[in-house]
Amino acid sequence: MPRPRSTQVSLEDTPFYHCVSRTVRRAFLCGIDDYSGQSFEHRREWVEDRLLMLTSVFAIDIAAYAVMSNHLHIVLRIDLETAQSWSSIDVVNQWHQLFKGTLLTQKFAHGGSIEAYELETLNDTIVEYRRRLMDISWFMRSLNEPIARQANKEDKCTGRFWEGRFKSQALLDEAAVLACMAYVDLNPIRANMATTPEQSDFTSIQRRIKAVIKGEQPIELLPFLGNERQPMPKGLMFELQDYLELVDDTGRVIRDNKRGAIKAGTSNILNRLNIPLANWLKVTNEFKYLFKGPVGTLEELTRYSGHMDKQRVANSGTCQYWPD
Repeated sequence: MPRPRSTQVSLEDTPFYHCVSRTVRRAFLCGIDDYSGQSFEHRREWVEDRLLMLTSVFAIDIAAYAVMSNHLHIVLRIDLETAQSWSSIDVVNQWHQLFKGTLLTQKFAHGGSIEAYELETLNDTIVEYRRRLMDISWFMRSLNEPIARQANKEDKCTGRFWEGRFKSQALLDEAAVLACMAYVDLNPIRANMATTPEQSDFTSIQRRIKAVIKGEQPIELLPFLGNERQPMPKGLMFELQDYLELVDDTGRVIRDNKRGAIKAGTSNILNRLNIPLANWLKVTNEFKYLFKGPVGTLEELTRYSGHMDKQRVANSGTCQYWPD
């Protein structure tokens, strides 16, 4: 029996989650449909543009993404600190970028006078909007529903375009976040849609590579910060160059028709996290088969299961792939 999404998200344990949405009814996001011969490649751009736009509205950051033929992967981070720092008018303005809101929130946003009897209703609405703006279900709904409407209009049909529920996994530690990001970024290479990360269209790794050529990091994605420091800005505590080289090397290894190896210098990031090379290659190639729920060490999984009131520690058998 599927559990409500609210019982799968624990900010006490982690802000990082891996989400996957799949299409239905032979629907394609990209490529050529073998049945009809029609190309749907342009739909990947729809998804990417919408996804990156939503990061400016929600208190949710994107660490990695890959838009595939009939599904998409996203590694996201819930930014609780930003959501809590927004003033009441900030929350309303953020919400109104996507939704009309209510007559009361519209009046508040335009500087209208709020009567005393309206204050409680307005405050309750703002509390709810703030919650939604850091809710991964609302984020995925805001991503998927407009794409579904566009696709249905193009296909001249009605009905579902996406599966009813998207999949989400809690990523409980740095190793889980790193492995899941690499797994997502390498999806096009495993699917024979690309031979190198820079050729992997509509992925976060390609966007990061294009930016780093200019000496930049993409503003739409969660940045790499390097080593931990005080005060610690928001971002990933790895070196960007290390991550790009690690993904590139891993991509060469998993391609059967290419010779490749993880170079000694590149493996520094694995050494830091105490991940054996063999485990890294297995996890980044078989992530979706190995992990059906939360991902992390046995200690992290046990803590997460306790907070979620689960009787059983999910994925305890796959803890062998994580550092002790």
